[in-house]
Amino acid sequence: MVAAAAALVTFAEFEQLPEIPGTRQELHNGEVVEVPPARHGHRLIQLNIQEALRASFRSDLCVHIEIGFKIRNLDYRIADVVVLPRVRWNSIPRAAYLENSPEMVIEVLSPSNTPARMGVTEQLCLNNGCLEFWVIDPKKQTVRISTPQGLLTTYKSGDQIPLLYGGTLPVNAIFA
Repeated sequence: MVAAAAALVTFAEFEQLPEIPGTRQELHNGEVVEVPPARHGHRLIQLNIQEALRASFRSDLCVHIEIGFKIRNLDYRIADVVVLPRVRWNSIPRAAYLENSPEMVIEVLSPSNTPARMGVTEQLCLNNGCLEFWVIDPKKQTVRISTPQGLLTTYKSGDQIPLLYGGTLPVNAIFA
C-alpha cells in the first residue's frame, strides 16, 4: 500500500499556521519545514558578518539578520544575513513580506543548514534576484560565494573578500 503524497501548502495557508515556540518555520516548495533556533556560535558568526558589512557598506544599504522572504507562492525562507538596498527595504508595506530574494543572501552551515539544503536554497535565490549567495563553513573557516552567472569562488583564512557594493571583508573577521 502506497501512502498518499502530502498536499502542498500555499504561502497563504503557511502564514496562517500557528507559531511553535522554540522553532521557526519555512516553506520549501510547498512543504512546511521546522528550523531549530541557531546556536551561540552560529549567532556570533551572523553578528560578525553584520557588523563587518555595515562598517564597509554605504548608508543606502541594509544588513539584517534572520530576515524572511517570499519567493513565488510555495517558498518562504529565513536567511541568516541579508543585504539589500534601503529603498527596497523601506518600500515593503508593514503588513507584507519581502518579495523575492534579497540582493545578497548569506547562510552559515549548521546541523539544519546542510550543504544539500543550501544548494537548493542557493539556486532558488540566484534564480529570483540574488546577486551573491554566500555559504559560510565554520568548521573549514571558508566562505563560498556564487553568482547568477555561475561564478563560484571560495575564500579561506587570510583572504580578503571583494564586496559586491565596494570594499573588502577579511575572512578572519567572520570567524573572530
